[in-house]
Amino acid sequence: MDRPTPDPDALAPTAPRSPASLAWWQERVLYQIFVPSFQDADGDGFGDLAGLISRLDHLSDLGIGAVWLTPIYATPFEDAGYDVTDFTQVGARFGDLPTFDRLLAGLHARDIRLILDFVPNHTSDRHPWFRESRASRASPRRDWYVWRDPGPEGSAPNNWLSRFGGSAWTHDARTDQSYYHAFLPSQPDLNWRNPEVRRAMHEVMRFWLRRGVDGFRIDAAAVLAEDAALRDDPPNPDFDGDTPPPERFRRLRTDSQVVTLDYLAELRRVVEEFPDRVLLGEVDTAPDKLPGFYGEGTRRLHLPLNYRLLSVPWKAAALAGAVDAFLDALPPGAWPNWVLGSHDKARIASRVGPAQARVAALMLLTLPGTPMLFAGDEIGMPNVPVPVDRMRDPFERLVPGYGLSRDPSRVPLPWTAGPGGGFSAVEPWLPAPCPPPVAPVAAQARDPASLLSLYRAVIALRRRRPEFRAGGYARLRAEGGVFAYARDLDGVRGIVALNLTPSRLEAEVGTGRILLSTRPGRGGACEGRLCLEPHEGVVIAA
Repeated sequence: MDRPTPDPDALAPTAPRSPASLAWWQERVLYQIFVPSFQDADGDGFGDLAGLISRLDHLSDLGIGAVWLTPIYATPFEDAGYDVTDFTQVGARFGDLPTFDRLLAGLHARDIRLILDFVPNHTSDRHPWFRESRASRASPRRDWYVWRDPGPEGSAPNNWLSRFGGSAWTHDARTDQSYYHAFLPSQPDLNWRNPEVRRAMHEVMRFWLRRGVDGFRIDAAAVLAEDAALRDDPPNPDFDGDTPPPERFRRLRTDSQVVTLDYLAELRRVVEEFPDRVLLGEVDTAPDKLPGFYGEGTRRLHLPLNYRLLSVPWKAAALAGAVDAFLDALPPGAWPNWVLGSHDKARIASRVGPAQARVAALMLLTLPGTPMLFAGDEIGMPNVPVPVDRMRDPFERLVPGYGLSRDPSRVPLPWTAGPGGGFSAVEPWLPAPCPPPVAPVAAQARDPASLLSLYRAVIALRRRRPEFRAGGYARLRAEGGVFAYARDLDGVRGIVALNLTPSRLEAEVGTGRILLSTRPGRGGACEGRLCLEPHEGVVIAA
C-alpha cells in the first residue's frame, strides 16, 4: 500500500520532504550579484548588464540555480542604486531594457532564474512622484509620501532617527512641512498607508513579472509602514559610547509594524498571479517576528532572508545553537534559508579567515533549506580597505568612525591577474587592488584545490544527493570544536562534520564513506571515529 504523501505546508522545518515536491527556489543555490562590481563591459569602470552577460558561463560552471541582482533601475546612485527615479526603466549606467531582455534570455537558456531587487519603501527625491508631492500641499501626490507639520519651534515632528544618522525628518521650506526618510534625505519614504501607492508599486511588480523575471527580493521589507500616531521611539537601553548614534533609540515605531504584514500579503498575492515565482524579503528574523513574515494563515514571504549565522561567534556550540534557534522559530511548512554574505555585510572570508571560509562553504550548502552566497565568496574574496577619499557608501560620510562602511565588501571582483583584475579596462568606481587579495577566478578555475573548485564540488554533490536538498535535519554534535549533523531521506543518511578549530580533532560520526572533504584528495572509509584535520569539513555517506 502506498504511503500518503506528506503535506509540505504541515511539515516541521527539520522533517524530510519529497524531492519532487520542492519548488525551484527550495532546491537551488541562490547567488547575489552586486551589479556595479561584477563586470564592466562598456569601459566606464562600472559594472553593467552586458558585463554580466559575458560572465554567465561562470554561473553555469559554478552550479548556480538563481541570481538576485541589486537594483538596476534609473538612479542617481547616492546609495548604491537603492535611490530610484524610475522603477520600470533600466538605469543608463547599467544598460537598457533590450540588454535586460538579453540577460534574462541568457540566464533562462542556462536554466538559471532571475530575482530582481525591489525597493518599495522609498524613492529618490528626484523621482517624478516626489517632485510632484513636494510641489504643493494640495498636490494630488502629496499623500504619496509621509509629510507632517514641524514640532515646536520648527523641530522635527518626533525623535525618529535615520539609519544614516541624524533626524529621519527633513524640513521643506517650500511648504513648511517635513518629510520622513528612514535612510538618506534624498530617499523619501513612500506612504504605504495610501492605497494608491500600493497599487502603483503592485504595477511595478507586474511590469517585471510580465517581462519574465522569476521573483523579487524586497528591500527594507520590514519598514514599509510607520506608527500612524508618530509616537516617539523609546531609548535604547544598550546604547553606550561604542554604539553608533543612529541606534540611540529602539525602532519600535518604525520597524515591523503589524500593518506591514498586510502589505507583504498583498505583494505575495501579486506574485501569485504569475506561476512559479518567489518573494524574498529583508526583514527582522527575530524568533518572535519570523512566523509573521512567513505568514500565519496568510501567505507572505517565501523566504525572509536569514543572516543570523553572520552574527554569532564562529564556534561549534554557537553555530549549532543558532541553527537550532532558527529552525525552532519557523512555523510548520516554512522553508529555511541561510545567508553568509551580502552587499551589506562583512565578507565571510574576513570574518572567519581563509581556512574556515572552506568550512563555511560546506556548512552553507548542506544545512536544510535554501543557501545563498554573495558573488566573490566562492573565491574567498575578503573585505578590501578602501581609502576614505574613494569611499562611496554614505555610512562612512555620515556616521564616521564606527567602521560601518559597506564599500570593503563591494569592491570589484578579480577575474584575472593584472591591473583592473579583468573587471574593467579603466579605473573602477571602487578600487580594484593589483595584485588582487586572492587568486582570481581564472586561476582558481584551473586549480582543483581552490575554494572555487570546492564550491563547485559541493554544489554538484548537493545536486547529486537529494538528502542534502530535501532530507531531514538532526544535530549530532556541537562540542569540542566539532559541529556535526545528519541529513536523512528515505533511509539514506548523509553526515556533515565540521572542525571549527585550528587543531586536529576526533569525532564519533558512525561508519560510512567519505564523499567530500574541504581538504583536496581525501576519501575512503570512515569506521566510526573520524580524525578531522585542522579547519576541515567532511561529508560522509553513512
